Amino acid sequence: MASVKIESNWKKALANEFEKSYFTELATFIRSEYLTKAVYPPAKHVFRAFDLCPFDKVRVVIVGQDPYHGARQANGLSFAVGEGITLPPSLKNIFKEIKSDLGIEPYNSGDLSRWASQGVLMLNAVLTVLANTPTSHKGKGWEQFTDSVIQTLNSQKKHIVYMLWGKYAQEKGMVINRSENLVLESGHPSPYSAHLFFGSKHFSKGNAFLKSHGYNEIDWR
Repeated sequence: MASVKIESNWKKALANEFEKSYFTELATFIRSEYLTKAVYPPAKHVFRAFDLCPFDKVRVVIVGQDPYHGARQANGLSFAVGEGITLPPSLKNIFKEIKSDLGIEPYNSGDLSRWASQGVLMLNAVLTVLANTPTSHKGKGWEQFTDSVIQTLNSQKKHIVYMLWGKYAQEKGMVINRSENLVLESGHPSPYSAHLFFGSKHFSKGNAFLKSHGYNEIDWR
């Protein structure tokens, strides 16, 4: 799959994955969906999380489930939305926890590329979705691909902070070596489970871990 347009170090790290039959079938399916239906995020942003956070720069991984399915919302980063779009409830709660945990006021923008550029991989388990149809691309192969992303990071890098919010993300993180990385788990920040997310202090704990291993802290504003 030499035609996959993704950041060069990720392309090298995941080269074997792109050659597997499931990925070839996934790519064929997704290409057809974009040609015939309304799909989010825009095709050029499918691998945006990787492009903005190169493989060698990854310091934090935040695992989401499915892209937003509303117009102009999904931008390729988990939990993020396009510039100027109203903040979704989960992201509002993430910002609330940052303010409570770190005493800083996050910028009123849901784009979050400002985090990605510092080494935060904002990874959805499924990278595409049909307009107004949540989980419509579930079970097509994306989950296997993003599992391999986590496995590749786990085998080739250490001292990464993994923020796993909710049972779905926690199950995806089962392969992570917890003696070499920091795995932070809590409830999902959606309104239904935010009471299990608030007070988790993942942002301060993550920064303390990074600092203890000689890395720059993330500016979570």
